[in-house]
Amino acid sequence: MPSLGEIVAPRRLGRDFRWLLASSWTSNIGDGIALSAAPLLIASMTTSPLLVAAGAMMQFLPWLLFGLFAGSVADHHDRRRMVMIANASRAVVVAGLVAFLVTGHATVWIVLATAFLYGTAEVFADSAGSTLLPMLVRPGDLGIGNARLQAGYLVANQLGGPPLGAFLFAIGSFWPFLVQILCVAMAVVLISRIARTPVPDHGDVEPGAKPHPIREGLRWLRHNAPVRTLVVIILVFNITWAAPWGILVLYATEHLGMGAVGYGALTTASALGGLVGIASFGWLEKHISFATLMRVCLTLEVLMHLAFALTTHAVVAFVIMFGFGAYAFVWSTISTTVRQRLVPLPLQGRISSVNMVGIFAGLVIGQFLGGLIAQTWGLTAPWWFAFGGSAVTLIVMWRSIAHIAAAKPVLADDQDVKEP
Repeated sequence: MPSLGEIVAPRRLGRDFRWLLASSWTSNIGDGIALSAAPLLIASMTTSPLLVAAGAMMQFLPWLLFGLFAGSVADHHDRRRMVMIANASRAVVVAGLVAFLVTGHATVWIVLATAFLYGTAEVFADSAGSTLLPMLVRPGDLGIGNARLQAGYLVANQLGGPPLGAFLFAIGSFWPFLVQILCVAMAVVLISRIARTPVPDHGDVEPGAKPHPIREGLRWLRHNAPVRTLVVIILVFNITWAAPWGILVLYATEHLGMGAVGYGALTTASALGGLVGIASFGWLEKHISFATLMRVCLTLEVLMHLAFALTTHAVVAFVIMFGFGAYAFVWSTISTTVRQRLVPLPLQGRISSVNMVGIFAGLVIGQFLGGLIAQTWGLTAPWWFAFGGSAVTLIVMWRSIAHIAAAKPVLADDQDVKEP
């Protein structure tokens, strides 16, 4: 019978993968703590909905501003060292906030500025961090590797971290952020144990002969139909997903009559479903093709929107949310794995950053549309919008999904990127 360590991080994935996994899980604990503590801190300082919303906006604004640049930096520097520097910067930024809290000089503007700086450093950490797995494991092990990283995100960031953050905040406003500093600092130490990662080889090209790094990445994406289509699917489905999710708290409390506790339980149901999905990923990957899994996940997304639009029962909502968590994290693992297999190592940072910019742009657009739709036609209207939009997108992209899953990592003839 295999040991717990072998189940969590199979030996075939190597020692460096275990250090990467430990670093990711530790960092996610700190991020999960801040996920609940930061809004609580802002809410304790102001009653302005605009300022409270601004705190949430700091999570995605840095991606829209610096995402493409961060991806370019990751493709031209030591990625392991970049993650270490970015995470160390996050720890320093939070340490500054703790100093303001301890001395009693913290204001809501200082908290928002801290959130923005922290989010900016996180963009660089995530851009480089997302490229490490393909450098450490074989292509055939990317699926199980991503599943293990996703499991850490679910347990630490979504399940364990937030209640711990709320508990620590109740003890004292600075305690959750002090623990967050320790977690991020420990993540730096853990990832430093990984063997040095080489700077991606971009070939021997005369200076000035190649386009700007960001344009080079966008050019590669434009000529690679499978990855380009995958990015478009993720963008559109994030718009349709974010439209109702932006008003989920109102839908849960007013339409379903669940109350604040029920709303929190909904998000927990999603995380629990995600654990089931991630735990079953190894079996799914062995027995079902990626094309089929992708189609099933996106079909379930369409049906979930329809079910939420129709139901008026809290129990049904919990079941739907549990199912959403299960298939959503399977989809996330598959889409990440497919992208990493198809993108050459020298371009991993830039293409990953384009994907992340698309995700956050979709969230911004979707939340804006969802608010307008709900204001005009009621709290279930965004779900109908999401159902229609995702259904049309799935019909249009149905045949392309098979091409995405079956694509091989071959560069276009007219591109100059050289694989290491």
